[in-house]
Amino acid sequence: MRFQLKAIAPGGGVEAVDFQAPDEASAVRGLESRGYTVLSVRTRYVFGLTTARERFPVALFSQELRILLAAGVPLLAAIETLAQKERRDQFRGVLQRLATLLREGQPLSAALEEFPRAFSPLYVATVRASERTSDLVAALSRYVAYAGQVEAVRTRVVHASIYPALLTAVGGMVGLFLLIYVVPRFAHIYEERGADLPLFSRLLLAWGQAIDRNASVVLLAIAAGLALAFYLFRTEAVRRWIGDRLWRLPGLGERLKVYQLARFYRTTGMLLRGGMPLVRALEMGAELLHPVLRGKLAAASRAISEGQGVSQSLDAQGLVTPVALRMIAVGETGGNMGEMLEQVALFHDEELARWVDWFTRLFEPLLMAFIGLVIGVIVLLMYMPIFELAGSLQ
Repeated sequence: MRFQLKAIAPGGGVEAVDFQAPDEASAVRGLESRGYTVLSVRTRYVFGLTTARERFPVALFSQELRILLAAGVPLLAAIETLAQKERRDQFRGVLQRLATLLREGQPLSAALEEFPRAFSPLYVATVRASERTSDLVAALSRYVAYAGQVEAVRTRVVHASIYPALLTAVGGMVGLFLLIYVVPRFAHIYEERGADLPLFSRLLLAWGQAIDRNASVVLLAIAAGLALAFYLFRTEAVRRWIGDRLWRLPGLGERLKVYQLARFYRTTGMLLRGGMPLVRALEMGAELLHPVLRGKLAAASRAISEGQGVSQSLDAQGLVTPVALRMIAVGETGGNMGEMLEQVALFHDEELARWVDWFTRLFEPLLMAFIGLVIGVIVLLMYMPIFELAGSLQ
């Protein structure tokens, strides 16, 4: 993103500098490295909106870094190589800053923490755990596999929702076209003829007359409503409220719980395989859970810290499915908890994929039938007086 910084130049004058960086702290550091003294910083706005910010490609960075390290390239040289090949200024700035911090003697995990918007706490924890065992290449391989699995699940869900969203949008536009453009014209025809209309037709055509008299106000209200809905949906509080309502729906809420638990199992398993202690790995995985489940996980973590079994503690808080309970108990006995948790996540991912496919096959025809019914009712109410007139003539 772009920032407007007010700073004292090396020559002593005050300048307003336009600077591109992944976050505010990086912008300040980048300008100070040129000899400026920053006085203030603010996000640059375009037409009232913040400039678009691309997300740092962590998975690609990890994959390329893993290949270079596996080929014997030292860490600092690998980071500098990636910075040289990067074409996007904001990402090149991140890599150059990483190389600078490494040259100053900081470990990679500490350098990554300087960019919280680019590298998540989970990624930093993965790298920090690998530094204790000197297996950064293996840790990067695990993270790349983890990111690929998470992206595959997310992509499957997104693809399944595209067609229903498209149907809803097209159906909504057709309905608005009928209500705002077609119905007012029918209202003119029936108003001039003074036909005796059925009740629902009169109500529909009264709506058409109101639209015809106040067209600009209605269009403005619709545009304002859409803009308000878009703005509210982007706010964290509204999205959390929607999530809570979906969480309470029977059937869907249970699937959302399994989806979050699967992500939690996979993340915790990856951290355990990287050498992180169990309780710490559970705390890191808690960030992926719903607040209700997060509180239950805290209670389970306390029980584990007190010496109780992992499967028993998670089961007491409702954080396992029957399949997960059995598999975690086996992993606990065999000492391969990390691998077993990843297998549990894979099992539930496949289960969720089958459910999403079934739900999509069921929901799409139901949605089409509902949209067709709504549009059909509107058309029928508009033409009903014509049908009655034709019947009376016969």
